[in-house]
Amino acid sequence: MDTFTTLTGVAAPMKITNVDTDMIIPKQYLKTIARTGLGKGLFAEMRYREDGSENPDFVLNKPAYRKAQIIVAEDNFGCGSSREHAPWALLDFGIRCVISTSFADIFYNNCFKNGILPVVVAPEDLEKLMDDAERGANATLTIDLERQEIRGPDGGVVKFDIDPHRKHCLLNGLDDIGLTMEKASAIDAFEKKAAQARPWA
Repeated sequence: MDTFTTLTGVAAPMKITNVDTDMIIPKQYLKTIARTGLGKGLFAEMRYREDGSENPDFVLNKPAYRKAQIIVAEDNFGCGSSREHAPWALLDFGIRCVISTSFADIFYNNCFKNGILPVVVAPEDLEKLMDDAERGANATLTIDLERQEIRGPDGGVVKFDIDPHRKHCLLNGLDDIGLTMEKASAIDAFEKKAAQARPWA
């Protein structure tokens, strides 16, 4: 998993409440267990028309936001079914951070396991960040995980809280396998001791 330290990028404003996982990645894209290639299906039912052409009104199709790395969203982002394909699709598109006033628990946990930082902010701070995002590609946000702050294009700062363990994992690029491998020497020592104690096993 890639580390997350500081991210400076374009933030796409998504003024939609209750963005569920089926909106993030529709069910027809769930046939694969590969984590790559899902970016094309991200928000597919909003990004594309019925004939397959792009919907020019959808935020990620607008020139200023085609390379967005951050989404600023309304309340309850990631609700609905517990599909891990949702963070996979966001990451494959290039999104590394989602900012909202609240997230569905399972989606929130899945983000950390896939190298995406979900940031919870107060409603008044979200309003400021949404205003920044609506200014387009010339108004980037900087997400500083170590300092736990979001810096706006005009120098404004929004602080955010995060669980220390999850922060450690993102800063060091540790998913569940990576966390286990940090204990590799202790695991090896245990296995050797067990083999000596039970050579017949």
